[in-house]
Amino acid sequence: MAKAHEIVEKNLPLLIILTVVAVSFGGLAEIVPLMFQTQTTQPLEGMKPLGALELEGRDIYIRDGCHTCHSQMIRPFRSETERYGHYSVAGESVWEHPFLWGSKRTGPDLARVGGRYSDDWHRIHLINPRDVVPESNMPGFPWLMENTLTGESTANKMAALATLGVPYTQQDQDGARALVEGKTEMEALIAYLQQLGSALPASAGRK
Repeated sequence: MAKAHEIVEKNLPLLIILTVVAVSFGGLAEIVPLMFQTQTTQPLEGMKPLGALELEGRDIYIRDGCHTCHSQMIRPFRSETERYGHYSVAGESVWEHPFLWGSKRTGPDLARVGGRYSDDWHRIHLINPRDVVPESNMPGFPWLMENTLTGESTANKMAALATLGVPYTQQDQDGARALVEGKTEMEALIAYLQQLGSALPASAGRK
């Protein structure tokens, strides 16, 4: 046995191969079981996919880099839950493409921001954050009030997400443009923010 161990240590290519095999098996042992747990693969009870305007708002949220400063992942620690609310669960994000969890926070976590502030508060905050949070270092996004949406690609986005398992119906896709056309980017982003965290309280999985 000692001789075999010595052979492995002195043979660099063999050592590399065996290391990769060991790491691969370890990774599979952690990842594969999660693929068969309903709490990580199934949406929360009663959860609905984003509406047309909310979906466009999410794309604006990503486009303007909001996710680089605000995580959407509350850890299961008292310091986190007392500040932000119930910790994040996987079932809330099974329809997220891409996922917007994260670990870096320049600003507060937004996983439970929905309904915490009024639409007017969000509008003022997004135009000039220091009007409502004097110590904020967040930049303003005044152009969101000026840019309007056409809704031309909203149905296509829904169709693409449907192929990934998001339950958008043909009726959802057919009516998407009418719900988005003429709305400002500000309205879309606020609609997205206002629904964040709304799935968990309505579900039986909150325990």
